[in-house]
Amino acid sequence: MANFYTDHPEIKFNLESSPLMNRIVELRENGFANEEKSDYAPADYADAIDNYNKVCELAGDIVSNVIAPNAEAVDAEGPHCENGRVRYASKTYENLEATVKAGLCGVTMPRRFGGLNFPVTAYTAINEMIAAGDAGFENIWSLQDCIETLYEFGDEDQRSRFVPRICAGETMSMDLTEPDAGSDLQRVMLKATYSEADKCWYLNGVKRFITNGDSDIHLVLARSEEGTKDGRGLSMFIYDKRDGGVDVRRIENKMGIHGSPTCELVYKNAKAELCGRRKFGLIKYVMALMNGARLGIAAQAVGISQASYDEALAYAKDRKQFNQAIINFPGVYEMLSNMKARLDAGRALLYQTARYVDIYKSLEDIERTRKLTDEEKAELKLYNKLASAGTPLTKGMNAEYSNINSYDSIQVHGGSGYMLEYACQRLYRDARITSIYEGTTQLQVVAALPHITTGTYTSMLDELEAAAVAPEFESLKARAKAMDDKFKAAIDYVKAAENNEFLDLCSRRLYEMAGNCVMAQLLIRDASANAELFGKSAKVYLNLAEAEVMKHSNFIMNLTAEQIADYKA
Repeated sequence: MANFYTDHPEIKFNLESSPLMNRIVELRENGFANEEKSDYAPADYADAIDNYNKVCELAGDIVSNVIAPNAEAVDAEGPHCENGRVRYASKTYENLEATVKAGLCGVTMPRRFGGLNFPVTAYTAINEMIAAGDAGFENIWSLQDCIETLYEFGDEDQRSRFVPRICAGETMSMDLTEPDAGSDLQRVMLKATYSEADKCWYLNGVKRFITNGDSDIHLVLARSEEGTKDGRGLSMFIYDKRDGGVDVRRIENKMGIHGSPTCELVYKNAKAELCGRRKFGLIKYVMALMNGARLGIAAQAVGISQASYDEALAYAKDRKQFNQAIINFPGVYEMLSNMKARLDAGRALLYQTARYVDIYKSLEDIERTRKLTDEEKAELKLYNKLASAGTPLTKGMNAEYSNINSYDSIQVHGGSGYMLEYACQRLYRDARITSIYEGTTQLQVVAALPHITTGTYTSMLDELEAAAVAPEFESLKARAKAMDDKFKAAIDYVKAAENNEFLDLCSRRLYEMAGNCVMAQLLIRDASANAELFGKSAKVYLNLAEAEVMKHSNFIMNLTAEQIADYKA
């Protein structure tokens, strides 16, 4: 029987291979001091890794034998709006039942609340597999990640009431955007009014483009400070569907991710409770929420890339033209090798970022119970910065790669790929949203730019360049180093202009250079550890990355501030 996890050993490699996993597990398990408090707590590092692998195998079985087989039916039927409520596609309920029965809920939450206490890295592995099976369903399932924000910023009473419900299988949503507030969330106007008589908050207004908008528990961004018009007047609220007051006005008719209901919501005196402190909704809590969501979309994009590659590879092996399988034609096998190289490189960046997040998040959690040592404080600061740099890079680059790979998958299929009978067209439609929601690629560039100019990415590259590799990959390492030098020279050239408009015009190219350079180094590292899995991809990706870096370098180094006017409408 097929199993997505065991059938794709690259996922297991990325889950286990990094030395950082030892530190992650140690922090997550509090030095294994919790062993006696729970029958499910691991006794040591090997036991923890074994737990992750067993759950990933269980998830892989569900993906291959439930979620993926249901995907076409879910895409065709989609959800429905009936009397102000959402009814999922019928096969979506089968997917939900399978994941809940398997215990794939509250994956990262502490065991005391019924969670698995898994690190983000293990959650990411499950997430990308579910996305490969059906990206629309993954949206519903992965929104359990919103509970991280409630756990982090809510009080203990809220944790005890809401976290166990998510661990038991209830669903979540984050209600942020409005008709006049998309990327610019400072414009949010959903009104939050406190009632002294009822000792609670009431929400009134409209939210739009809310993924899984009829969920059980919502995190809602609303304007709590009357008379304000910017982010300082916004707070975060928890809305419980059982209290009523929110109706689904309509479900958007989307290009892709049909299994996921994207809703317009109407709040009419909806009872809610404050999460965290007033006025911190946008400037602190939404930022945390969005960073988690962006890592989740990166995993979704990798899953779509994997499924696109799998579909293309299977078709190319089976389809015969001119008396031979089309996989033997250079025009086809080059596309396939490029798809696999982008997939492996993007996945390497995804898991590297997940590990950064794990370390700083675990240290923040420990800080709630005791003071950190000076060494731990320095560690938290470092990995927080690395996670902050890695998140926009992995979200943006993997979203773009999923679009390229799903496009190429259709191309490998030829005319058949344009027909609705083949899954590649669904993957193409699903991929398109990944570079738009939870912050467009252009916004990821904006988020990454400070790390470009202050040297976070160049420091990453310096560390990766210093690491030893197997002798057969030393020549690749030298080429990657030369590529890194072009990136660093481009940064120096742009900074020397001392012109912010010039910097902004070059920012997308600097961003892509950063991604190309970091992913090339990561993939060479992985190939050195497992040449059978990644040796070919490392060579192919370096060819792709060198061409991209050279292209962007030529553009930047030949551009002057005086030419900015040529790019304005």
